[in-house]
Amino acid sequence: MKIALVTGANKGIGRAAAEQLAALGMTVLIGARDPRRGEEAAAAVRGTGGDAHAVVLDVTDRAVVREAARQIGERFGRLDVLVNNAGITGSGQVSPQDATDQLPSAVDLDMVRAVFETNVFGVIAVTNAMLPLLRRSPASRIVNVSSHAASLTLTGDPDGPFAALLPSAAYTPSKAAVSALTVQYANELRKDGILVNAAAPGFVDTDSNNHTGFLTPAQGAAVVVHLATLGTDGPTGGFFGADGPVAW
Repeated sequence: MKIALVTGANKGIGRAAAEQLAALGMTVLIGARDPRRGEEAAAAVRGTGGDAHAVVLDVTDRAVVREAARQIGERFGRLDVLVNNAGITGSGQVSPQDATDQLPSAVDLDMVRAVFETNVFGVIAVTNAMLPLLRRSPASRIVNVSSHAASLTLTGDPDGPFAALLPSAAYTPSKAAVSALTVQYANELRKDGILVNAAAPGFVDTDSNNHTGFLTPAQGAAVVVHLATLGTDGPTGGFFGADGPVAW
């Protein structure tokens, strides 16, 4: 049975991805900062017949990340799938269109640092802590949850579909950095057969946008699960949405 860790999996896209991976027969580790919420999510997955276990995981706390890796190694011995899903917008529960506090000319640098701490440095911390376990799998997969907003091609087009979005100096650049990290990890780990890709779930109805999205978490999670279950001939170092490759 494959072992999958999903960070930020107690709600939203992360929880939906965990549910779908469990439905495929994987043992799913529900990474969550709040132990109670993690246990509740894991119990809900078990209630549908899946195998799920809560793991306390705050991606911004290096000691907690290391302890999570130790516990996973001790209990399960390896990791087959890592989904780096945990993330914050930095603007509270607002839609990207309303994120006026992220305008580059007026942004609070402390907020930018906080967003990067979770969305970028958290990905590095968790990935590096879990790599020894991922290397024990014959075909491990890493999926970094990004956003269409990370596409410089899409957001840089004044006549494109994202022209209505306000400029962002925090969330959008953080996700672009995740895309860059994805390529670099893919380049390093290609020789080991570890496939690393970024996923753009779409505009999903979640707490992070005050439930203004038009896709369900299950719909958004579908591309994440697809990339987490790629065959040995699957791509690596790519950026994908539900409809296929997303322009960088």
